Amino acid sequence: MPETSASASAAGLAAGPLLVCEDEPVRAPRGIQSVEVGGQLLKVLARTGRRMALKDLAREAAMSPAKAHPYLVSFCKLGLMEQDRASGHYGLGPLAIQLGLISLQQADPVRLAVADLPDLAQELGYTVSAAIWSPQGPVIIRVEEGPTHVYVAMRHGTPASLRHTATGKIFAAFGPAARIAPLLQAEGYSLEESAFAHELQVIRAQHLSHVENQLLSGISALAAPVFDGFGHLVLALAAIGPSVTLDVSPQGQTAQKLQAQARALSLRLGYGVPC
Repeated sequence: MPETSASASAAGLAAGPLLVCEDEPVRAPRGIQSVEVGGQLLKVLARTGRRMALKDLAREAAMSPAKAHPYLVSFCKLGLMEQDRASGHYGLGPLAIQLGLISLQQADPVRLAVADLPDLAQELGYTVSAAIWSPQGPVIIRVEEGPTHVYVAMRHGTPASLRHTATGKIFAAFGPAARIAPLLQAEGYSLEESAFAHELQVIRAQHLSHVENQLLSGISALAAPVFDGFGHLVLALAAIGPSVTLDVSPQGQTAQKLQAQARALSLRLGYGVPC
């Protein structure tokens, strides 16, 4: 190499850090492969929600019984698994249960929902909100305006009618009747009203509610429930927009995306995960 090139190279190294080609793939963080392999056995138990024989557990984890057995022995020593003495079947152990309970305690549905609202508003193209239950009934705790030019007047702390809002209907459908009935009566309605009772049955079946031009002419809304790990309704997600563009049918794109977001949030809170 000519001296000038060598000097230039040396000067470049001294002057700054070595440049890396931008096209070079970014390597994933290095993990421990044996932990990832053994973890498949835990995933199988969590997915099936029942104790399993060694051969069945190994088959579902795509490994041989001989390969699976040492992992099971270690997991049992740690308390992540336990083996039934009578049947010999393996199930989740006390440590796994403790970890699950601690995870449920640490999960804050409001924090999780609020963090997701901006992206949800952009994805749906409509204003979205999150509501929780209060002693006065459903109350809006967060509103994220969508990219549309229609402004929906809602503020944090706004109460939601049990009868005339999509959010309120979610709480009416999934809340205890003893708690819902007095507040609904204060609005001049009853849970025994045949049309409303039927509507609530449909909401329970579809996990989706809607209103069209009820409180505000030209405005419609959809709402979906979010549950915690104990199956309790913890909040409702809603999408609000102009009736001429917001498709409130269960098969519509907005309904499907809203329900998917509610299901994902429920899953993060432990709903539908076998104990």
